[in-house]
Amino acid sequence: MFYYIYIYICVCVCVCVCVCVSEIQRIRMKVRKLQRSNLALLASLAVSCMLCRLQFPQLALRRRLGQLSCMSRPTARLRSWPLSFLYYILPFGALKPLAKVGWRPTSRVTIYKSIPTRLLSRAWGRLNQVDLPTWLRKPIYSLYIWTFGVNMKEAAVEDLQHYRNLGEFFRRKLKPHARPVCDSHCVISPADGKILHFGRVKNCEVEQVKGVTYSLETFLGPCTWAESIAINRNEDHSSFQDLLVTKEGNELFHCVVYLAPGDYHCFHSPTDWRVAHRRHFPGSLMSVNPGVARWIKELFCHNERVVLSGEWTHGFFSLTAVGATNVGSIRIYFDKELHTNNPRYNKGSYNDLSYVSNNNQEGMCMRKGEHLGEFNLGSTIVLLFEAPQDFTFSLTPGQKIHFGEPLGRGRGF
Repeated sequence: MFYYIYIYICVCVCVCVCVCVSEIQRIRMKVRKLQRSNLALLASLAVSCMLCRLQFPQLALRRRLGQLSCMSRPTARLRSWPLSFLYYILPFGALKPLAKVGWRPTSRVTIYKSIPTRLLSRAWGRLNQVDLPTWLRKPIYSLYIWTFGVNMKEAAVEDLQHYRNLGEFFRRKLKPHARPVCDSHCVISPADGKILHFGRVKNCEVEQVKGVTYSLETFLGPCTWAESIAINRNEDHSSFQDLLVTKEGNELFHCVVYLAPGDYHCFHSPTDWRVAHRRHFPGSLMSVNPGVARWIKELFCHNERVVLSGEWTHGFFSLTAVGATNVGSIRIYFDKELHTNNPRYNKGSYNDLSYVSNNNQEGMCMRKGEHLGEFNLGSTIVLLFEAPQDFTFSLTPGQKIHFGEPLGRGRGF
């Protein structure tokens, strides 16, 4: 597995090197025309400081930085990107003296968002489908098992030689009775993972991790699917959240389950419900690791996701599969038309499909625990549902949970 991680890191480094080389060429062209290069001077001074540990000629450097600040914003951002990258990766704070004379690096978030994660995820997906030689399968999978703590005793097929490629290993099935489904609770965990956050939705804001929120309306998109679901269409509702609550006395709840790379990658129906509508948001494929989720606000709204909306006994219910880096492939078993991380979709748009038709007024009826879909690696499941006010979660933040275990219940159900 480390071999493939090494390849992935090499690809990322190559992309960064190509960007840096491109910028150097642009700078050289500028030098020939203007006989001066702002960024070249900054870089040379920074390297000399790193090697010789000499102080910067601050007056001259401030003058050059002033010339750099006179550039248009896009040009200045483009010129400072390679230097900002070096600022964060070089050891011993080699470029920190630049900050003392007024230069500010591009933020880590901006640099991270500029990485072509969709392209890299498609390349990773192709790599996962390459069949491994039989003699190489056991060492590769054993290393992965050891690194991420995979329990192969639960797998339907324990023989590592059976899995022809990494994709098949990631999507391995479990033994029939490895995950018993709880019958005494109305809502169960749809997947193996870690509970990031749960609770009531307040002020149309949902917490992705504690203290970091995202907009409910941005996450689900505009309510154009009202015809497929019996939700409130009264224009007197003061917020998008009130629009989703269909029964008096009910409230809106949410639960976020993070699937790590070593977890079982299939997800199941968390309750008995009918799926009436699917909305696919093409987007970025940034990591959904809890550390990154604390770092980037509205991360789940930026990433590619598939929103399944419908109804259950107590009203509105939705399950959203959020993609991540190397997890551009989100598969819904009963939806053959869904193709994620596809170049033909544009970021910022969404693609709707209604499962309700003249021949099928009910949509797709799902039973609790029934197979629903799968990821290609690790990712996140977000549940948003309406329930009576006395509904309570039987969870703790950061808790490890398995598919089939209860999430919560109310007094009368």
